[in-house]
Amino acid sequence: MLLTKNQLVLENERVRLISLDSSHFAELLPLVNEDKIWRWSGSNAGNEHELRNYIEIALEERQAGIRLPFVIFDKDKNTICGSTSYGAISNRHLRVEIGWTWLGVEHQRTGLNRNAKFVLLSHAFENLKFERVEFKTDLNNTPSRNALKAIGAFEEGVLRSHITNWQGNRRDTIYYSILISEWERIKNSIFASCSPFSFTTTHE
Repeated sequence: MLLTKNQLVLENERVRLISLDSSHFAELLPLVNEDKIWRWSGSNAGNEHELRNYIEIALEERQAGIRLPFVIFDKDKNTICGSTSYGAISNRHLRVEIGWTWLGVEHQRTGLNRNAKFVLLSHAFENLKFERVEFKTDLNNTPSRNALKAIGAFEEGVLRSHITNWQGNRRDTIYYSILISEWERIKNSIFASCSPFSFTTTHE
């Protein structure tokens, strides 16, 4: 199975990830005006103009087949609460990145992000049969680094002066990964409390 630009829904009892489209703008806008969401991000969608630009770029990259962006729907609160993506997609090399993740402040530290990561990892390894899922973050982003370690991701190393962030500063980026050979152990230990996932896909 290939990871394509087709519409995709991934979910379990707690979370539903729905392919992002322009109609989600109004539901995302009330969430973005919090500086702490974007402090460590490579991009900024903290106001109406920037959010429109963020969605436009995400949809362009989806059309190009290099990224598949989602909105994150909290089933407990029955609301959209953020966004995440598959990116750096390589069907040839069976490799994908999970990132571009942000949540409204009130939805952080609720277990929602862990469930989102679980359904993304499950689909990547169990349906797509990818060999490697990777993650990256700012070297100085200690909360993100701790969160990645907490889901069993392996710390690989630092790319110095890797990108220019939205503030115009050069950022050192640290990479993490999980391999398919590690997934069963991680799934049955770290994600043992997450309910089973399912997926649906539709052609454009």
